[in-house]
Amino acid sequence: MNMTDKIIAQARSENRKALLESEAKSIIMEYGLTVPKFQLATNEKEAAKIAEEIGFPVVAKIVSPEIIHKSDAGGVKVGLKTAADVEAAYKTIIENAKKYNAKANLLGVLVMEMAPAGTEVIVGAIKDPQFGATIMFGLGGIFVEVLKDVTFKIAPVNIDEAKEMITGLKAAALLKGYRNTPAADIDALAQILVNVSKLLMEHPEIAELDLNPIMAYAKGTNTVDARIILE
Repeated sequence: MNMTDKIIAQARSENRKALLESEAKSIIMEYGLTVPKFQLATNEKEAAKIAEEIGFPVVAKIVSPEIIHKSDAGGVKVGLKTAADVEAAYKTIIENAKKYNAKANLLGVLVMEMAPAGTEVIVGAIKDPQFGATIMFGLGGIFVEVLKDVTFKIAPVNIDEAKEMITGLKAAALLKGYRNTPAADIDALAQILVNVSKLLMEHPEIAELDLNPIMAYAKGTNTVDARIILE
């Protein structure tokens, strides 16, 4: 039984549809995606120690099966530069989460390396009742909300189809570099789509997947946030 099977089985045994962010990231790491370093802390001292090991600046996020939209709960703090910042953020995040949902099971706070800025892209997937697993690619941030510039393909997706999804965007030119932003690593982005396709084909119990944002660099990528929902 591989890591992905174990995580899904664990969630099933707890009657959870939504995987924790740490679980979703562990799964996509098993499928070859790069994510920022992260570790779960269960108290403020431990959070500060983890942050020092990872290296500043860091991000801190609430971990709770009942809190899916962490920002809405005041459960995210970014740009933490010192151990004292991290300890204070830990306390605030836990307090905010308790106010947001008094019944939520608070497992702790995820301390995560702050990924350098890059060109933001989004990869999503949904299980369509008619067509099966459908993968989406688009530019992230304001582009996905304002331009609604995304492409879709039914899984499985091969490397050529993945590149077509990327170059098929209306704003694909932005990935070739603009102003002070270098060109994005198209090969690395295409590989993410292929790897996500493989994950979906091997695990049909995944109903939804959302990787947003993925930071695309001149060489390589970093998936900052990951969400997986089971059927």
